[in-house]
Amino acid sequence: MSYFKNQNSSSYFIDVIRGTIIGLMLTILLILIFTITLTYTKLSEELIPLINSIIMILGITSGAIFTSRKLERKGWLSGGLIGILYFIIIFFISALFVKSFAMDKYLLIKGLLAIITGCIGGMIGINIK
Repeated sequence: MSYFKNQNSSSYFIDVIRGTIIGLMLTILLILIFTITLTYTKLSEELIPLINSIIMILGITSGAIFTSRKLERKGWLSGGLIGILYFIIIFFISALFVKSFAMDKYLLIKGLLAIITGCIGGMIGINIK
């Protein structure tokens, strides 16, 4: 609890939620750009999983950097929380709208990637001042 001495714990979680929302908004923007590019060019559809992973990494990293820049320490923690929240939201959206959605080892790997990416983004953000 000593971590929350300098700031209100509810404002900390609001900042984490804001960072997650920023990451999701960037993700939506990048997916729209990629969709338009895929529609009007001859890009191979085999690139979709790779590009989706890159977009996820960019979204989580941007949200983690945004949030951890406000903090004075433990950016890895806020970034990791953003990665977890981001992944949970994407998980539920995928489960609702993707017919071929399956829980497999790749989903676990993506979840771990989300947490690690968030932690790294948080560490980067804490050092950008």
